[in-house]
Amino acid sequence: MSLHVIVGAGPVGTATALLLAERGEQVRVVTRRGGGPVHARVERVAADATDADRLGRLADGASAIYNCANPPYHRWLTDWPPLASALLTAAERSGAVLSTANNLYGYGPVTAPMTESTPLAATHPKLRLRADMWRDALARYEAGRIRATEVRTSDYIEANSIITIALGKPLLAGRRAYVPAPLDVPHSWTSITDVARTLVTVATEPRAWGRAWHVPTNPPLTIRELALRFSEVAGAPAPKLTSIPYVALWTVGLFSPLVRELRTTRYQFARPFVIDSTLATRTFGIEPTPIEEALSAAAASLRG
Repeated sequence: MSLHVIVGAGPVGTATALLLAERGEQVRVVTRRGGGPVHARVERVAADATDADRLGRLADGASAIYNCANPPYHRWLTDWPPLASALLTAAERSGAVLSTANNLYGYGPVTAPMTESTPLAATHPKLRLRADMWRDALARYEAGRIRATEVRTSDYIEANSIITIALGKPLLAGRRAYVPAPLDVPHSWTSITDVARTLVTVATEPRAWGRAWHVPTNPPLTIRELALRFSEVAGAPAPKLTSIPYVALWTVGLFSPLVRELRTTRYQFARPFVIDSTLATRTFGIEPTPIEEALSAAAASLRG
């Protein structure tokens, strides 16, 4: 039984903690308020993860540290740098592998399916930030100071997703759903279950260290196709959808910080945004969770 330290108790941190606990591992979840899943093998600790000394002590003897944190998007530029720095320091002092849950923002706008070899070419400060975090970790890995890897994922299905935020409740109630994106552009959707599985796999596989991996993900679906599959799985009426025009999104963003931030990533929905995850499947044998299973879990969470 090994100790695994997870920073963050959102959907990914929770799924990772429970996966490890069910495997018989010792898990320590670190959040500012001491939250996290309830399980006999999960220890929940209240701590400021930007405190490198405290985080290093909590990771002492750990085999891996999982960066599953997710600061509010409008606070990335202020919240991520001290947290990322503390995670690197804790990994170096403890010797634990740093396994980070990342996204595809670092690639910036793309014109083809994204592979792990796609250049990290984002120029917007918030998008470039996630790429720079990996560059910093990789530099320490190449200098022999830490062991590090990361997994990159597209938009989630089961939580913090277009389903749980915009589509799900209206569709389950038979009402029209208003979507802040075009409806007929192919887009990749990743299961949180697969994020956790991949995070744990690469943390414990030496051949995975020193590079990034795409989480195994099903073939892309447009939002219209996704809504139809969701309604079918959930036993809901046929979906009624309306795409919110960009000018309306811009106007609402004048009053809502969250909506205002959606402007930065609208490019991901205005053109095909497709992840190629065949490398992780071929290397580790991880197959994506069937889309119907993930959508069923999303419907169950919305129904409470």
